[in-house]
Amino acid sequence: MTPGALADSAQIAADEAKAAGLAVQLIEFTDWTLPNTALVNGDLDLNYYQHQAFLDTFNRENRQSLRSAGPGVRGNIGLFSKRHASLATLPKGARVALANDTSNQTRALETLQDAGLIRLRPDAPRLAQLDDIAENPGQLVFVELAGPQLPRALDDADLVVVTAGSLVQAGLAETAHQGLFYSTGTDPFWGIQFVTRADNADDPRIRQFIGIYQSSGAVRQRIHDSYAGEAKFYSLTWLTEGQAALAPQVSEVKQRE
Repeated sequence: MTPGALADSAQIAADEAKAAGLAVQLIEFTDWTLPNTALVNGDLDLNYYQHQAFLDTFNRENRQSLRSAGPGVRGNIGLFSKRHASLATLPKGARVALANDTSNQTRALETLQDAGLIRLRPDAPRLAQLDDIAENPGQLVFVELAGPQLPRALDDADLVVVTAGSLVQAGLAETAHQGLFYSTGTDPFWGIQFVTRADNADDPRIRQFIGIYQSSGAVRQRIHDSYAGEAKFYSLTWLTEGQAALAPQVSEVKQRE
């Protein structure tokens, strides 16, 4: 798993699992490829850092068959700028930083489309890329960067497309609260998945750990805190719409007690 909300909340679940007789060792990665490589090699039993689109891309490009064992938290994505107060004030030819990997670039483009800045081709594939942009009225110039580098691009780009949680983790919580646009929702396709190999997908220990994570009130509180106490920065994709609406309220009540 990667540092921040994922590692912190998983640690809570690991502590609760230990109390239930299940030993869980957590290993943090800052690279976005190594956790899957370690899983394929048998060095890990489970990882927790990627959404379904990223997993599908990894499997296709590496001829693997890793699979989701259950959904987790979804970090909501947004449009952020240190130079402009609103999307309406973006200049022609504004430089827009977005992820260079296939799946996260898709999500960035969908967010830009939702914000009315571009339009994708009607027949664009599910994992649309820059070549699938049909309309770009603002003549936006796209700068492709590795995901972990995006928070640092705020000093150079006119607009950065990144999850609010990435900014919080980078010590930029104030900036995260000043997004010009947020793409929220509970679509599990963009939720972080618990991922394992086909040969241990039915391991009862994995099912037990995921169950502890998803049912723990302390895990939900840790997620809320990790996202700077802002419910619009994340979604709990394993909950129904009604349950998800209640989750932030429960956290806020706990914080006031």
